[in-house]
Amino acid sequence: MDKEDIKNQIKEPFTEYGRYTYADYLSWQIDEMVELIKGKVFKQAAAPRVNHQRVSAKVFTKLYNFLEGKHCEAFSAPFDVRLPLKSKKHEDINTVVQPDICVVCDPEKIDELGCVGAPDLVVEILSPGNNSKELHNKFEVYEESGVKEYWIIHPAECTVMIYTLVEGKFIASRLFTIGDIVYSEVVKGFILDLDEVFGPEFR
Repeated sequence: MDKEDIKNQIKEPFTEYGRYTYADYLSWQIDEMVELIKGKVFKQAAAPRVNHQRVSAKVFTKLYNFLEGKHCEAFSAPFDVRLPLKSKKHEDINTVVQPDICVVCDPEKIDELGCVGAPDLVVEILSPGNNSKELHNKFEVYEESGVKEYWIIHPAECTVMIYTLVEGKFIASRLFTIGDIVYSEVVKGFILDLDEVFGPEFR
């Protein structure tokens, strides 16, 4: 376990790293926002920086408005996404994440607790302190669980990287930045002008 993992993991009241399930998660009475990744508990970073919130609001609003009246739905954090490997039983699920934004096109995956199964599109917006979790741990579970498209947005650098699932592996796009228009292969017809996302307040 590297130093970043130790820093990101909550030490109390969790003691058995790698052994927790969604059933445990539902029973916890804690103030922190946490995620479970392969049975390990990770705390959410401190309250997101203002530019994280600006990016999240812009991207979610555009997705939500684009999808209104369509088959797919967009959701924003906090929103539990359970990623079962074999069984959907609470005690068998050991990964529960809260993507900044996700799009789900299969209504059978939605229940009163959130989403069970891989969303079609996941958008994560990096914040200081959570880059390691997003770039390694979540990348791995999103790929393994079958997320079709994964966007990583870096507000501090004004960049977007898009990973598309091809034969079970994520294939990276080029790095997009201000001046680019990006589009989704999964949410057909959806485009995003990065000049609008990274407005004058980012320059």
